[in-house]
Amino acid sequence: MNANVELPTRPLALFALAVTGVFTCGAIGALTNAVNGAVSPQYFIANMGWQGVEDVWRASISRGIFEGLLFGVGFSLVFTVGVGLITRAGCTYGFAARHLTGIVAGALVCWVLGGVAALVLAAISPEFYRQTFNGVPQDFGGTLCYAWVGGSIWGVELGGFACTVIGLVVLRANWQRRAPSVDTDDTPDLERVADPFAIKAR
Repeated sequence: MNANVELPTRPLALFALAVTGVFTCGAIGALTNAVNGAVSPQYFIANMGWQGVEDVWRASISRGIFEGLLFGVGFSLVFTVGVGLITRAGCTYGFAARHLTGIVAGALVCWVLGGVAALVLAAISPEFYRQTFNGVPQDFGGTLCYAWVGGSIWGVELGGFACTVIGLVVLRANWQRRAPSVDTDDTPDLERVADPFAIKAR
């Protein structure tokens, strides 16, 4: 695309992207804690002080939504500002949302990898794991479940940060080499409406 052609700014697209990012993080928190709360309620009892909570699973989901929304505010601020600066607020919602989807997928992969890494650590030496972390069950199965939850939480948090950085780098690269039609789902292509005789005139 001609570097001298300026695309129209789309502030509403950036606003919609920010809102989507916040609620997406809330959904991720609900999903991951729904799994983690079922795998090891003991993790939340020990770390949240929920000894008197009757339904730990539902409480863990609520906690996941709450923390996910808080994380989502920070994430959306960074991601939306980054998208705005990279594209000069000229990209469509769809273009940015595709990269947001990639970041979410990457964060979920990191959630799994973090859980698996902690599982391996606990399986190699349950005694070490119990001595290193508080509230770990004494039985082998309970230790593994506890390790999954702790590792997966670290994985999704640290992985989410890393995936955000990588996602913005990928978005910048795709924006620079995009086809003329990428950002024209709701705006006419400026090159297509250029003077049809421009080539002949050359």
